[in-house]
Amino acid sequence: MTVDDSGCDTVRIIYFAKFSRLLLTALCVLLVRVAPAASIPSNLIQPVSADLMVGNADDAISRLNSSLAANPGDAEAHNLLCRVYYQEERWDDAIHECETAVRLMPLDSGYHLWLGRAYGEKADSIHSIKAYGLAKKVRDEFERAVKLDNGNVDALSDLGDFYTAAPEIVGGGKKKAQGVAQALEQYDLAEAHQLKGHLAEKDKKYTLAETEFKAAVEASKQPAGAWMELASFYSRRRQFDQMLEALHAGIDADAKSARPHGPPLVEGAVILTRSNQEPQLAIQLLRLYLASPNKSADSPASQVHAQLSRLLEQQGDHEGAKRQIEAAATLAREYHPAPPRAVSR
Repeated sequence: MTVDDSGCDTVRIIYFAKFSRLLLTALCVLLVRVAPAASIPSNLIQPVSADLMVGNADDAISRLNSSLAANPGDAEAHNLLCRVYYQEERWDDAIHECETAVRLMPLDSGYHLWLGRAYGEKADSIHSIKAYGLAKKVRDEFERAVKLDNGNVDALSDLGDFYTAAPEIVGGGKKKAQGVAQALEQYDLAEAHQLKGHLAEKDKKYTLAETEFKAAVEASKQPAGAWMELASFYSRRRQFDQMLEALHAGIDADAKSARPHGPPLVEGAVILTRSNQEPQLAIQLLRLYLASPNKSADSPASQVHAQLSRLLEQQGDHEGAKRQIEAAATLAREYHPAPPRAVSR
């Protein structure tokens, strides 16, 4: 949910989902699960995981539908199909599959988290009074996910973001977010600092917010993403020199990481694009990511191809833009991205 320049809350819910961490955790859990409701064949786990990592929606949907035809009560297959539809921005289909997963396995924290995310994106897409009802569902699902597993960092982070951004009428609130930040300190100090940074920013305490985002960099085991969060903060403040400094620090940290040329490069390109800064650098970052073996479900290749297409079109490279759209369609025929728009967190 975003806050406009006047400080007024608007019903627009945006999630910066930590796909890879949650996905890999779920796939590891699958290897030891014995519950009949989550019996996706083991020989499907790796290919579906690979499909999600690169945004190969068509193949993932085909594999999962074949599995569900044989076992329609497979909760994990429904959940994974929800995630594929989520990548394609097919919110109604994603909600249907995630609701089915939750119905089949109501005590799974991760399933409630993904259902909340799908509700949130649906609310974002409709921009009407109905979004308020969906926002309450988002809150309920995130709270349920945390209640079922109070150590689920992704659920805590999303719940904290919701409490920070949402108006009280749908269950948001500063004190609630502060409570989540305190809980996060036990599990992921960097995430706790980032949440505190967003709280301070919403209160217009910009010096404190900057301090918290910098503390997140120091606390992070993978600082490239935290540097990009700091760069995004500077972008929102229109402090573009500091933004570029933080962004280049993030690029350097990504290059030194165990899995270089990963999702932080896409985050950096998004920041540059929204700030109308250095489009050629943004293009370079997206190309590096697409050529990398370290692509992630955080940034599906189909979406990155579409993003790169828009940038190339803006630079007058119409043929290059066309090739990128064709590449996106090869991976996900049903992915039809909405026109880009400015977003604040």
